[in-house]
Amino acid sequence: MPIDVKVSEDTSVTFNGWASTGTPNLKPFSYHPRPIGPKDVEIEITHCGICGSDIHTITGGWGELKNGPCIPGHEIVGKIVEAGNKSHHKVGDLVGVGAMVDACGECNQCKSDNDQFCTKKCFTYNDTFKDGRGGQSYGGYADRVRVNSDFVFKIPSEISAAEAAPLLCAGVTTYTPLKIHKAGPGKTVGVIGIGGLGHLAIQWAHALKCDEVVAVSTSDNKREESKKLGATKFINSKKPEDMKAAAGSIDLLICTSFATDTDWAKVLSLVATHGKLVLLALPEDPLQIPANSLISRNVSIAGSLIGGKETVQEMLEFAAKHNIRPWIEKRPMSDPNAAVKHMMDGRPRYRIVMETEAASRL
Repeated sequence: MPIDVKVSEDTSVTFNGWASTGTPNLKPFSYHPRPIGPKDVEIEITHCGICGSDIHTITGGWGELKNGPCIPGHEIVGKIVEAGNKSHHKVGDLVGVGAMVDACGECNQCKSDNDQFCTKKCFTYNDTFKDGRGGQSYGGYADRVRVNSDFVFKIPSEISAAEAAPLLCAGVTTYTPLKIHKAGPGKTVGVIGIGGLGHLAIQWAHALKCDEVVAVSTSDNKREESKKLGATKFINSKKPEDMKAAAGSIDLLICTSFATDTDWAKVLSLVATHGKLVLLALPEDPLQIPANSLISRNVSIAGSLIGGKETVQEMLEFAAKHNIRPWIEKRPMSDPNAAVKHMMDGRPRYRIVMETEAASRL
């Protein structure tokens, strides 16, 4: 059930979006944003990507909505139309917002570019602010959003607004573990799931000059596309001969998706002795991990959650420099339910980006 939230509203302004009420069908929803603070900016949204996290949230797969209607969307791009006097950006800047909109900025996690682990963080939607001003967060399936400028990122001129949107979540989510676990020359990196996250992970690993970049999928229909993205090898996980030939060969295996019946012993068989499996996808049910697959070869499993705000900006600049772009399909935000259904059907190659009317004014 919704909980009481301290109200902090600017009743002179109304933002309009599309909200979930606990079912996949999004409905028009309007709200008054928080008053704009000294460090805040108001963004006229032009684009917003659809992330798997949005689907888990609006369908209730991750549990009930916290505070009533929820406007999803945390791959937001748009132009600043108002800026507080202490903000880091100016009116007219093309900027992006990812999966977080606030953190304390003072704890050890925040000071080490790990603000995603701050106990006072606020996610972009389905969350409440903990900065003493009250209010709840609403995402980017909307015409506008107000955000702490610490969590607003300048979009490099080399990257289009539409292509920038998925980088704000899918991009940093896949870039961060490769950075943390030192992917590069001398390492073989594998990517399970060639979708919205996986197709970017392959590009990062290729640009980082890993010795081998291995794409792992359940069928051959993405084999050629994986090569175009930068993969040097392809494994069809449904073929025993492919799995046997690749056993123990991958130093860092990035898992971007899996099925409810995934055989984790089979997955872990691909990891090299002393290697790591890194989970990016968040399942709705507990995993069944065979301990012997870890202990017998000193294999470890790690998790990774988006990335700190300094890493987000670094990732955007890396993408601009190395020509890394998501493969996108554009859809009008005026019909988000059709776009969400397309996403849920698993049909995009590889990321859906919704456009608002404001996109035509860029």
